[in-house]
Amino acid sequence: QVQLVESGGGLVQPGGSLRLSCATSGRTSSAGAMGWFRAAPGKEREFVAAMRLSNSFTYYADFVQGRFTISGDNAKNTVYLQINNLKPEDTAVYYCNRDFNWRSNYGNGWSGGDYWGQGTQVTVSS
Repeated sequence: QVQLVESGGGLVQPGGSLRLSCATSGRTSSAGAMGWFRAAPGKEREFVAAMRLSNSFTYYADFVQGRFTISGDNAKNTVYLQINNLKPEDTAVYYCNRDFNWRSNYGNGWSGGDYWGQGTQVTVSS
């Protein structure tokens, strides 16, 4: 069993920054990947970023445009998502995901693995 707990969301003004955290517990492995998805109001959940755990290779959605950075701290079993220059269209619930399956690509088109966190709300508004 795997538990994922996100934190770090909140209300921020346009142009601001946030760092989201995802703490994991339970089954540990360097297989597969961890990633972030988001669901904006009235929209389907979409892929944001992922990290292949075996080599820390990162993947990003096309809309990221250099504003998002995914990173990990193995000692803390935590994955982070740094978001800079936040825009109102970044308003969404951000979800952490854990996929233990090997895949050739964890980028665009990846729908995530079996384990999800409860989500953390990010609201960008002046």
